[in-house]
Amino acid sequence: MKIKTVFRSLAFITAALFLTACGSGGQEDTSVKDIEDKGTLVVAMNPEFAPFEFKTLVDGKDRIVGADVEIAQAIGEELGVKVKFSSMSFNNVLASLQSGKADIAISGISATEERRKVYDFSETYYESVNVVIVRKADLDKYKDTDAFSGLSVATQKGSIQESVAQEQLDGANIVSLTQNGEMINELKNSQVDGVVLEKPIAEGYVAKNDDLAIADISLKSGDSDAYAVAMPKGSTALKEKVDKVIKNLKESGKIDQFVQEAYDLSVSEKEQ
Repeated sequence: MKIKTVFRSLAFITAALFLTACGSGGQEDTSVKDIEDKGTLVVAMNPEFAPFEFKTLVDGKDRIVGADVEIAQAIGEELGVKVKFSSMSFNNVLASLQSGKADIAISGISATEERRKVYDFSETYYESVNVVIVRKADLDKYKDTDAFSGLSVATQKGSIQESVAQEQLDGANIVSLTQNGEMINELKNSQVDGVVLEKPIAEGYVAKNDDLAIADISLKSGDSDAYAVAMPKGSTALKEKVDKVIKNLKESGKIDQFVQEAYDLSVSEKEQ
């Protein structure tokens, strides 16, 4: 009887250890091991979101820089691997996680409830505030959201700003485009009357374009209007590592520093 009891106990312990080592769906969570084995963290992003990620010349070479870039580098350091940035349109950033082309996605991504059903997200690292850019000559026309009724407003396809515009700019014709630069050009050429962007990004464009301004209207921010790092579903071990990095960066004030320094750099390019 004692031998049978021992065997039953060993079987129970073995099963418990197996379940602990496995992620969702009974599959082992190798999210950290896979990255460590290849020695590279592949990061999907759309470098059109100054000051979070944008392209600029560094020592004569075209580089992606910004606050999100610094956060990704810190995650790479925590994992002890190199970081490779994969540039793509925003509507493909999250899809790259499902296809296995990227390990994480960090590109001013809001962790909405719908997205959480498909992806894992880190703790949030930046609270998002959305604004509307308009032509400076028309600034006095826009005192509230109703002023955009019957007008065309551009947003980036697949972004949280697209949903914000659809929900809060009643009567407006929402034009979804893939690139921020395209939206700004459409505004400057009077093809649209406004562009919805996250505030630091909008401030960067306004600083570079004297004919643009931010409308003095209020867009509501929801619980999901905060940026987080996205990962494939079931990346429990990787999420723990990423959360540790974000917690340290937030507590040390580094993230605010990253955003400010990147904003200063993006604005300084106006004079170059």
